[in-house]
Amino acid sequence: MSPLLSVENLSKSFGGLKAVADINLSVMAGEICSVIGPNGAGKTTLFNMISGVLRPSGGRVVFDGTDLSRVSPSRFAAIGIGRTFQNLALFKHGTAAENILTGRHTHLRSTVLDAVLYFGRTRKEEIEARRYVERIIEFLEIEHIRDAVVGTLSYGQQKRVELARALACQPKLLLLDEMVSGMNQEETEDIARFVLDIRDELGITVVMIEHEMRIVMDISDRVHVLNFGRKIAGGTPDEVRRDPAVAEAYLGGHRPQAPAQKTDPHVGA
Repeated sequence: MSPLLSVENLSKSFGGLKAVADINLSVMAGEICSVIGPNGAGKTTLFNMISGVLRPSGGRVVFDGTDLSRVSPSRFAAIGIGRTFQNLALFKHGTAAENILTGRHTHLRSTVLDAVLYFGRTRKEEIEARRYVERIIEFLEIEHIRDAVVGTLSYGQQKRVELARALACQPKLLLLDEMVSGMNQEETEDIARFVLDIRDELGITVVMIEHEMRIVMDISDRVHVLNFGRKIAGGTPDEVRRDPAVAEAYLGGHRPQAPAQKTDPHVGA
């Protein structure tokens, strides 16, 4: 069986800085995979290339049999790639439901004239979009904040709204960039439960960047470890946990010389 996602010799350079170097990894449909590593390891840069935010300097990403270099970044959601961001990217003056509804945009087929007249296909699509959003709201247990203005919500609630918006585009692959960062223990446990439900009940493959090792080791099928832009380990959680290179990357010891200071805002953790 072919992987749903295949990253092949992927590299990204910013001037003289090679943020990601020759990364290879694959994700099978139905898996929960984690990408971990110390700060500055290149994890977010890798996600940005997979999701079309950045174009690779070398190598390629193949999603569901399609080379993503041939796909416009604006079409990534339409072909089935959903994404949350390390830094929240919500419309703070809109309600939770309105924010989630924007995730349905890629499924709308109405023309400008249809929208102006608001009949036929436009009306049918909007009704269906709102029904789908209500299902996502119920799935993530955020009925109590559906009409709240996002800017008034707690950080943890906003993160859940962003997750809901990513689910609203009905992805085949969901990329989660540090979903539990800044959350308390209860919120963290809720997100771990939702990630499992997203895979098991919605049939969505999940790849996540995560610093919370307890979640990584508890719910991941496979873990890929980056350090200084290179993949240093990969395997099951148990295999990665026992890998000496992983312990060295996290705990110290003899480590390679760090690259020059980052200067590009796209070079992430």
